[in-house]
Amino acid sequence: MSKAQIQTNIPEERNAKPTSEIWVRFCARFKSEVGDAVYSSWFKCLELDEVVNGVAYLSVPTKFLKSWIHAHYLEKLRAIVVQEVPDVRDIVLNLRAAARNATRAASERQALEGARAGAGQENSTGDARPDGLSAVRRGVEGIEGSSLDRRLNFANFLVGPSNQLAYAAAQQVATINPGVGAMFNPLYIFSNVGLGKTHLIQAIGHAGLEAGRRVIYLTAEKFMYGFVSALKSQNSIGFKEKLRSIDLLVIDDVQFLQGKTIQHEFCHTLNALIDSGKQVVIAGDRAPNELENLDERVRSRFSGGLCVEMQALDEGLRMRILEARIENARTAQPGFEVTNAVVAMVARSIDTNGRDLDGAVNRLLAHTILAGASLTIEAAEAAIRDLIRVREPKRVKIEDIQKLVATHFNVSRADILSSRRTANVVRPRQIAMYLAKTMTLRSLPEIGRRFGGRDHTTVLHAVRKIEDLVSKDSGLNQELELLKRLLSD
Repeated sequence: MSKAQIQTNIPEERNAKPTSEIWVRFCARFKSEVGDAVYSSWFKCLELDEVVNGVAYLSVPTKFLKSWIHAHYLEKLRAIVVQEVPDVRDIVLNLRAAARNATRAASERQALEGARAGAGQENSTGDARPDGLSAVRRGVEGIEGSSLDRRLNFANFLVGPSNQLAYAAAQQVATINPGVGAMFNPLYIFSNVGLGKTHLIQAIGHAGLEAGRRVIYLTAEKFMYGFVSALKSQNSIGFKEKLRSIDLLVIDDVQFLQGKTIQHEFCHTLNALIDSGKQVVIAGDRAPNELENLDERVRSRFSGGLCVEMQALDEGLRMRILEARIENARTAQPGFEVTNAVVAMVARSIDTNGRDLDGAVNRLLAHTILAGASLTIEAAEAAIRDLIRVREPKRVKIEDIQKLVATHFNVSRADILSSRRTANVVRPRQIAMYLAKTMTLRSLPEIGRRFGGRDHTTVLHAVRKIEDLVSKDSGLNQELELLKRLLSD
């Protein structure tokens, strides 16, 4: 392992030997304990990020590696690290970005406390390199923001037709210079789970920090906790004033905001920030008018800005996401290879969200490592079987059938519902009744009522007539199949 991979803050008095030598010695001993094969498979990408207050912060690049090591080797790893690295009493194993964020936060707290002790005043962090770990980093003392994930930035956000508008709006908001009036305020982004809205709003937070803006990123739960804590400590006024002093407020999972008092204060905070030209970015799982649990004033404020929906991922974007995830997994397992055919199959089969795509990559990686076999199409299908959700057939409405049949045969829907008995109307009407019987769950009497109040025997006659014609006329059969496909799509 190179020196560039080793990042520590071990004080010199504890560092009897260079850090690189200590880590190399640990790696050699651990390899001898677990064997070359196990070490190469599971520990080759293990890194020591930091030692703070007797705790060694170790990291690996993937969730799969972290889970496996936790389940099978954590105690052995802890024992050898404690023996080989000076003054270490315990270890923390995390994902690469999460581990480094944690250790930097710990170092920051130490530096801040030391500065206060020495100078007797608050330490300014305005010149520090922003990394979004908390609101304190940008001088909003007294409000603890949720952590920003360094990986969730604009550089690695994959853009497709389903999220292009949301991405463009997010970039527009993120590039507005501090002190300049906000263009889309608030920016409200909503989608189903796993489609990238959290990635996008955190990217806005990172961009704001890099531009020197004071940023707070909060989940709805974090906002509620902070406000309730301020009420208990009789400091709610101070809490609100500090929150309103920021440049950019980013709120995630707003659908979980509960309580009339909290929603009331949240609305006041939004009004104060927006009226003073500060930017507000909000993410939810539904459109504002569908958030029934939120106060009408809050929903109205959301709707007054720009509301953008992120749609389901198209197949091309799903393939690009899979390719990126597989490339990341390959850093931990260089022998992990997935053919284009397998990637295409997975992208075609899993059309739900990005989290299911992550799960698919983990299953493919596990199959490669544990089974020790190449990934064929059949093996990949078996590995991701539990992620493939059976689609419910589209519910076809009788009104849709009537409209489509009328258009197809160049008559009006009123003609089909009328009592006219001309040939150019009777045949389309019978076909529409037949499709209503075969493609919906409606009873014959109900279908009759929907066709101008006809008796159920008329519907039955129409169904039998078309069934008889279909058995003799291949052209009509093909025509009906086309209509069925159009109704089902």
